[in-house]
Amino acid sequence: MAAVMPAPAASRLLLSGNEAVARAVWEAGVKVAAAYPGTPSTEMLEVISTYPDLYAEWSVNEKVSLEVAIGAAYAGSRAFCCMKHVGMNVASDALMTLTLTGVIGGLVIAIADDVGLSSSQNEQDSRYWGRFAHVPVLEPADSQEAYAMTLEAYALSEQFQVPVILRMTTRINHVKSLVQVGERVAHRGAGFKKEPGRFVMVPGNAGKRIPLMFKRDIELRALAETSALNFIEPGADRRLGFIASGPAYMHVKECFPEAPVLKLGFSWPVPFEKCRELAALVDQVVVVEEVEPLVETELKAQGLKVIGKEILPLQGELAPNVLKPAIAKLLGEPVPVSSPVVPLPVFPRPPTMCVACPHLGVYYTLSQVRNLTISGDIGCYTLGAGHPWNALDTCVSMGASMGMALGLDKGRGEADKDKRIVAVIGDSTFLHMGMQGLLDMVYNKGNVTVLLLDNRAVGMTGGQDNPGNGRDIYGEEAPRVDFAKLVAALGVKEERIHTVNPYELPVLFKTIRDEVKVPEVSVIITDQPCVLIKDYHKLKPFEVIDDKCTGCGNCIDVGCPAIHVTRRAKEIKPSGREVDLAFVRIESSVCTGCTLCVQPCAPGAIVHYAPVSPIQLVKKGCPA
Repeated sequence: MAAVMPAPAASRLLLSGNEAVARAVWEAGVKVAAAYPGTPSTEMLEVISTYPDLYAEWSVNEKVSLEVAIGAAYAGSRAFCCMKHVGMNVASDALMTLTLTGVIGGLVIAIADDVGLSSSQNEQDSRYWGRFAHVPVLEPADSQEAYAMTLEAYALSEQFQVPVILRMTTRINHVKSLVQVGERVAHRGAGFKKEPGRFVMVPGNAGKRIPLMFKRDIELRALAETSALNFIEPGADRRLGFIASGPAYMHVKECFPEAPVLKLGFSWPVPFEKCRELAALVDQVVVVEEVEPLVETELKAQGLKVIGKEILPLQGELAPNVLKPAIAKLLGEPVPVSSPVVPLPVFPRPPTMCVACPHLGVYYTLSQVRNLTISGDIGCYTLGAGHPWNALDTCVSMGASMGMALGLDKGRGEADKDKRIVAVIGDSTFLHMGMQGLLDMVYNKGNVTVLLLDNRAVGMTGGQDNPGNGRDIYGEEAPRVDFAKLVAALGVKEERIHTVNPYELPVLFKTIRDEVKVPEVSVIITDQPCVLIKDYHKLKPFEVIDDKCTGCGNCIDVGCPAIHVTRRAKEIKPSGREVDLAFVRIESSVCTGCTLCVQPCAPGAIVHYAPVSPIQLVKKGCPA
């Protein structure tokens, strides 16, 4: 990627929260930044990698990314790591010991919580990592605060020699606003100094560090009480006061502009005295927090009378349409009735895979093979659970398809004794957390067929590079993993490893059908690139000859969104059986010529698209 030219000092830029954090990371003099892609955090590192004077990398998973950042911080350099909320589950092993060793150079960990589940398998509240790991948490409410708090986090990190969590949410990550920015200030790392009693966390050393952690807690709580990031905004309406942070603060100000509000920007440790100060100003205090009652629980434990999740939901964003009715009920006021929004009648568009996606052939084939239990994983291929394939039976977390498939095999009951177990996993997910599962499967003699879908990209988050495609975050050439050799090294027998073109349906079908019958671990690798990356090359598109289409619908079962049903009908067979027919057309402008729909077309009605010239249109009687 080309380097971004730094903006002039004190200029204003329109930035998303992710872009604002990236800008601040660069300005703070960070030397090392690492991450694994995950919506809504992905753009932070993508933008950071465009800035000069620092090193950025896509790591194979979040734990490794945090460990890279820790190493840089131990060396005295400023470091940055970012991930989505579920990524911290993976990285927490390192975090929970890092809190004892502390850091030398500043280390900021940005965690993006997907409040509202726009693209995640669960909804978590990452403020709890601050409580659990005894580290401070800062919560911005807009892009300007995301920028400013990132800079503040580095100062705080180095003052207390502790990592700082920057807790963001989807609404901050992706919404843009004007941000006042500055210039980069170089930061010179002191270099790593050997200190085994601090950096070698054997039990004897760790035990001595725990009292220091508790001492730091007291100091951080005292700082939270006086920090300018926590402030009370007075208001004329003393019936209610609010304690809020992040986007919830913005919603409170929009709904109740006359109410006193304690805004928590430095939200952990909770500033108890500041909360008491607000409580003294009002009749009742409502804690508005997304999504768990962390502050509410802490305040109630301190003896403060506050209201929170008794009236507010435990999930989703606390937007005005949620806040206003809840507060009206609390105050005994009429509940505002909003005019119902009548949606326009549009054709339903459930999530689906892209036109010509190489995963289409895999799921079409799996839907044709009977008696399978299919263990799925996290990625765009998770969409195989939907219509028309219905070819995924489980999906829990990244890499889980492997271990769960083994468990499905070993735990099968009498009713499942004849079922064949298949695990589906993507290339980046396999490198992220799937390799260990395959090793365990081989070691424990599982009877599972693994489909390793190599599309040379982290497809779900925007096609980022990974060790499987031979490019780094800068687009430069890098060593590329040979998946066949890798799975062989993990113990899979060479005769049980097959590399297949997923667009060749007969070969794919035969390979899957044959391998599921073999009572041991086998791996089928599909090897075609994601259609949205530069490695993919389009072919000549197709169209449907209307006179030849019999309405059999076989092409629809492939699931390609370029195929549209134009007419439905019913046919009575000589046997008396009623058959549904679906006549189709292909949107040739988006068709890439992958041939997936051609292969199951019984009447041969799908042929290469032949564009009609204007002269031919005139000859056919088309008006000019």
